[in-house]
Amino acid sequence: MAKIKWEAKLAVVLIALSILLYALHFALYHDFHHISIYFVGDVAFIPIEVLMVTLIIHRLLEQRDRKQRLEKLNIVIGAFFSEIGTKLLMHLSDCDPNLDDIRSNLIIENDWNDAEFSNAYSKLRNYPYDLDIDKVELFYLRQYLSGKREFLVRLLENPTMLEHESFTSLLQSVFHALEELESRDDLNSLPKSDLEHLRGDLKRSYMKLVNEWLDYMRHLQMHYPYLFSLAMRLNPFDSESSPIVQ
Repeated sequence: MAKIKWEAKLAVVLIALSILLYALHFALYHDFHHISIYFVGDVAFIPIEVLMVTLIIHRLLEQRDRKQRLEKLNIVIGAFFSEIGTKLLMHLSDCDPNLDDIRSNLIIENDWNDAEFSNAYSKLRNYPYDLDIDKVELFYLRQYLSGKREFLVRLLENPTMLEHESFTSLLQSVFHALEELESRDDLNSLPKSDLEHLRGDLKRSYMKLVNEWLDYMRHLQMHYPYLFSLAMRLNPFDSESSPIVQ
C-alpha cells in the first residue's frame, strides 16, 4: 500500500511538471500549434517506446539475469558433485550389472565435441538403469549420506534451485534415499520385498545422477577447462581414473 501511494504521488508530480513546462513554453512563444504538434508526436511514440522497453530491452535484461543465475547454479552443482555426487555415483555405478554397456560412452575425453555428447545422451535415454542390491553397501551409504545431511538440506533451501528442476529432483531423490536408509535400524536383516523397495529408491537417484553428471561435464568442458581436467581425471565410470596427471 505504501509503495502504491508513493508511486501515485510521483505520477502526480511528473504530470504537474509536464503541464508546467508546456505552460512555460506557451508563455514564452505563444505558439499552441507548435505545442500540439509535438504533443501528438510524443503521444504517438509512446506505444513504440513501450514495445521497446517491455518486449525488447526487458527481455534482453531478463535473459542476462537468467544467464547469471544459471551460472551461479552451476557453481552449486559443482559443489554437490565435489562433496557428494561423484563418490555416490562411483559406488552406485559399481553395483550396476549392465554398466559395461554404457561405460565407453561415459569415458569423456578432452576433445569431445557436440556429436559425441549427443551420442552419450542418446545412449542414456535407452539405457535400462539397474542396481544389484546385494552389491550395494547399504550401511556404508547410510553412514556416508548421513554425514552429508546438513549439506543436502542447505542445497534444497537454496532459492536458485528453482531455476533447475531436474537437479532439484535429483537432490530430492538422494535425500529421500537417505531418509529411507536412516529409518531402518538393522540393514543386515531386511526382507527381500524391502530390499527391492530400497533398490527402486537408489536406482532413481542413480539414473538422475548419471544424467546430471553428464550435463555438468559438458558445462565444464565449454566454460571451465581447468575444472573439466580434474573432473575428467576423477571420472566415476573409469576404473583407472586418478587425479595424478600422467
